[in-house]
Amino acid sequence: MKSRDLAYIALFAAIIAVLGLLPAVYPLGSTVPITAQTLGVMLAGSVLGARRGALAVLTFLVVVAVGVPALSGGRGGLAVFAGPSAGYLYSWPIAAFVIGVLTQLTWRRFNLAWAMVANLVGGVAVIYAIGIPFVTVYTDASLTAAASSAVSFIPGDIVKAVVASVVAVAVAKAYPVIELPRRRPAAG
Repeated sequence: MKSRDLAYIALFAAIIAVLGLLPAVYPLGSTVPITAQTLGVMLAGSVLGARRGALAVLTFLVVVAVGVPALSGGRGGLAVFAGPSAGYLYSWPIAAFVIGVLTQLTWRRFNLAWAMVANLVGGVAVIYAIGIPFVTVYTDASLTAAASSAVSFIPGDIVKAVVASVVAVAVAKAYPVIELPRRRPAAG
């Protein structure tokens, strides 16, 4: 791995941490906060690509696990990985990876529409698909009730997907960071 890759990974881990400085909002009756940090997850995947985006999020989560209070609300330590919001945390590296894969697959024609698809699929659908079942494990809520409570997150997550997509397209045009594998010449 190049030193430039390490710098990008560290930068995006730091961006996710900085987004944690914004206060968390707990929707009425929810045990899971709405935070700006999923914006950082979306940015990591759509700007850095699958591998580096996932590594940036994993780096951030390791920092949190060792006790740095980098999650929104000043939370940190191993305890945050066991509770109603734990599944959302576990989903973040996977979400960044999926966003990165979708971005890389559409890179040659990457635009706002493709960026939105990547961020909505990876940054919303993947996170909900992993996060919601964990809520049921740690609370008495049924899967239906947990999914219903997640509805309050959708408007904010759509806004975050739009912001991440606009930024990713601008970065792709001005300073493309994603490196695609080089095509091998056809054997002849």
